[in-house]
Amino acid sequence: MRAIVAPGPLPTEDKNSLQDVTLPEPRAEGHDLLVRVAAVSVNPVDIKVRSRLDPAGPPKVLGWDAAGTVLAAGPACTLFRPGEAVFYAGAIDRPGCDSELHLVDERIVGPKPASLSMAQAAALPLTSITAWEMLFEGLQVPRDKCASGDALLLVGGAGGVGSITIQLARALTGLRVIATASRPETRAWCLSLGAHEVVDHHGDVAAQLAAIGAAQVRYVFSTNATDQHWPAIAAALAPRGRVGLIDDPGPFNISLIKRKSGSLHWEFMFTRPMFGLPDIAEQHRLLAEVAAMVDAGVIRTTLTETMGPITAANLRRAHALIESGKARGKIVLEGFPT
Repeated sequence: MRAIVAPGPLPTEDKNSLQDVTLPEPRAEGHDLLVRVAAVSVNPVDIKVRSRLDPAGPPKVLGWDAAGTVLAAGPACTLFRPGEAVFYAGAIDRPGCDSELHLVDERIVGPKPASLSMAQAAALPLTSITAWEMLFEGLQVPRDKCASGDALLLVGGAGGVGSITIQLARALTGLRVIATASRPETRAWCLSLGAHEVVDHHGDVAAQLAAIGAAQVRYVFSTNATDQHWPAIAAALAPRGRVGLIDDPGPFNISLIKRKSGSLHWEFMFTRPMFGLPDIAEQHRLLAEVAAMVDAGVIRTTLTETMGPITAANLRRAHALIESGKARGKIVLEGFPT
């Protein structure tokens, strides 16, 4: 089968950083599905994993967002059958989905939204799981549409995770959603997804929040550069508020939220499959609910750019855009060259 591998921690501009190769076809066993991959999405985790590869280690297939069709199911599978269309993020401690065929545990797989194309669906799994687990498990936001008077400050609202967090928070909670964005196009994107207000994280966040009557917020979700934004986050957090983060920040002074009895929550959406947690199938359940919400027209895909077929050259372009910090929504590659 065709696949793309990263041989080591080479810079994106190096044409060898991602390579087209041919690998043996895998076989489905246990809870695994064998999926024919139709489309993949690119996330910051791809760049992080590539940059941390052991130069002396084996090449690694990256990619943790896919949509495709089930070709075979292992003997322990009960959720899906061959021929069904699926979408999923996979597990970071297994080969990624940048390949024609891919093995994935069915318990972290969802039915592809029927109303979406494969490319549109591939944009959603990793970020949907991340946003869902952060909102309802980490931050413990009530699933209640009644207005509570509480607000969510979402740092980095226009990125992949931010784009779906805005939609889920608006659809499933009564929170006032305040996103941050620094460019006109990203500000407009956040508002189009349902953010009530947008503030500029490069400006005086405290003053901007005060100006819209939200000087203190109960929930903060920081998706990037948490160490840079931490003073503003700590100042904005309400007493007994909750902060969630998903990035890999440099050192920051957590004691800034001590006097507020604030709490800090990490979200890593690969935890359940990595550790084989008993509730691993929660990811299947939530992806099924996300798919139903898409098909009901409640939320929409966050795909903003398709970069052509799944090749090493196109993946390098996608990685470069992610690294630039200027990506909006999700980048997808679709199909293998004929």
